[in-house]
Amino acid sequence: MNVPDIFTPLDLGHTKLQNRIVMGSMHTGLEEAKNGFQRLADFYELRAKNEVGLIITGGISPNLFGRLAPFGLQLSFGWQVKKHKIITQAVHKYSTKICLQILHAGRYGFHPFIVSASNTKAPISPFKARKITKFEINKTINDFAKTSSLAQKAGYDGVEIMGSEGYFINQFLAPKTNHRADEYGGSFENRSRLACEIVKSIRQKVGKNFIIIFRLSMLDLVEDGMTFEEVVKLAKKLEALGVDIINTGIGWHEARIPTIATSVPRSAFTWISKKIKQEINIPVITSNRINNPEQANKILSDGHADMISMARPFLADPYFVTKTKENKVDEINTCIACNQACLDNIFKGHIASCLVNPKACFESEFKSEKSQSEKNVLIIGAGPAGISAAIEASDRGHKVTLIEKNSEIGGQFNLAKVIPGKEEFHETIRYFKKQVSLSNMTLILNQKADMEFINKNNFDAIIIATGISPRVPQIEGITHNKCVSYTDVLTKKVMIGKKVAIIGAGGIGFDVAEFLCHDSGDPQQDIKDFLNTWGIDQQYKNRGALKKAKPSKPHREIFLLQRKSSKHGSGLGKTTGWIHRQTLKNAGVKMLGDLNYTKIDDAGLHIQHASGEVEILDVDHVIICAGQNSNNDLYNHLKKEINIPLHIIGGAKKAQEIDAKRAIDEGVRLANSL
Repeated sequence: MNVPDIFTPLDLGHTKLQNRIVMGSMHTGLEEAKNGFQRLADFYELRAKNEVGLIITGGISPNLFGRLAPFGLQLSFGWQVKKHKIITQAVHKYSTKICLQILHAGRYGFHPFIVSASNTKAPISPFKARKITKFEINKTINDFAKTSSLAQKAGYDGVEIMGSEGYFINQFLAPKTNHRADEYGGSFENRSRLACEIVKSIRQKVGKNFIIIFRLSMLDLVEDGMTFEEVVKLAKKLEALGVDIINTGIGWHEARIPTIATSVPRSAFTWISKKIKQEINIPVITSNRINNPEQANKILSDGHADMISMARPFLADPYFVTKTKENKVDEINTCIACNQACLDNIFKGHIASCLVNPKACFESEFKSEKSQSEKNVLIIGAGPAGISAAIEASDRGHKVTLIEKNSEIGGQFNLAKVIPGKEEFHETIRYFKKQVSLSNMTLILNQKADMEFINKNNFDAIIIATGISPRVPQIEGITHNKCVSYTDVLTKKVMIGKKVAIIGAGGIGFDVAEFLCHDSGDPQQDIKDFLNTWGIDQQYKNRGALKKAKPSKPHREIFLLQRKSSKHGSGLGKTTGWIHRQTLKNAGVKMLGDLNYTKIDDAGLHIQHASGEVEILDVDHVIICAGQNSNNDLYNHLKKEINIPLHIIGGAKKAQEIDAKRAIDEGVRLANSL
């Protein structure tokens, strides 16, 4: 038997996909933006040009009630077809197929008109859903079919029905949210009726030669979700009704289990796709934390799936497929699953992008051609901001000199990569190094830029990207030998004791706490450990595939402290902050706030609570994570000494929270404007 790889075409009978790579559905915010359809066309066309097999759009509602937000996009009227043709015509310049995802938000909508199987309120929406009537159910089924028909007229090759992640159809399938006593509630036969009637109605409307994908919730990961037997039964029903492909859905949005964050091991959920694949005869797409070609090929060869869905990796690198095909895998800008510019942006109402590729979703704003006038550019500092500026400036044809005082590039990413769950930063540093080697830039390490160096070179512009330095708070005894900097901890310059206090509960404080919860010899968490830690049952004995979580025992007693009275980690990522807090809670980290630090001495760290109570934490070490200061002295000096254009970016410009997303974006945009 021939084992497929990612470049094996997939024959669906009525159409053929050129390879096994799916660009999975992502809501980008362009759907509702000004000139959004043209911007979406530019976004999708670049990926189609680079040979993605199948693109699935962000979710589009079939009616008003199903919108994600008050002004969310829906496809319900003939006059809307023309706009969608802008997208399909752009994609169909190439061999890529594109399907429109139909998503009814149900109780996950952020507007007062939401409906669901029953009167329930989702913890992620401020509004309580109204129980949908049987008349409205019939209309909704017709709306799904009408949207599919309009999508067909707009030139889409098919549709994906969103039946997972806790959205409307999933809300009917699970006893958790379906409390109905009519023919759409109670038994699984009844709870699955809506999903089946939607598929049946769509197939009747669009005919045989149109792709229908059903995104099936294979692991609900919530109490009173579906059972494995119910998932299999539904998959078989969908196959019989004419679904062409089953896509894997993992976890409801309200589930308190991470499913796509960087702390999730690669391929953590492909095992459930394999189980379902063994039960049906139509192709199965697998997804979640798949971000490189070798991994994708292994999933296919191991029989876990027929296609690989990667959504955010195509934000990080639109050239993913062509680079793989041309044997340039080491040139891929790998998705690090940080969520900071994609999901966090969407949940804040902003347009999605990518931390490692700020051009994503902003393709029309960047110049792709070489600069008309070559400049001699000096960039000082090879952290994320400086190296990103250097790569972009070099790509645009400028002569670039990148100088770094340390022995390696990467800056703060060299600290981030050692944090358990953030190992993906190794990939970004690898990408940076490869891009430097491919460019014509001059890289100088282990040297500071001084006036002598600047004066003897005829630079046309200088970019200061000198980063940050840890801030040292004013505390009595701050120089005591118990007191160490987070940089010394993460670079293992000091051996840390079994009982520690961390001053500062921002991103760095959380990272250091996570680092110290593990033994220094711990390997990266494997899939089995991850499933046990978060209570995911591969045996699927209970509804939702849940079991009692068994976090590993911590290696240290840790106090995470802050002066503020607010929640610890309030500035962490909107979609990942809860994961970091729960991880430290599982490890027994004691989080104390609303206090002052009075002294550090042989006895430990002296603190005073808001009540006035004084306490001495008898710790072996006190680790300072009290923020950062900008290293901008050189910039301030050069402003007085030189007359050529001078720019400052990244942490040197603004040190708050060491914002890599902002730093890289500033570097790329500045270099693109030169």
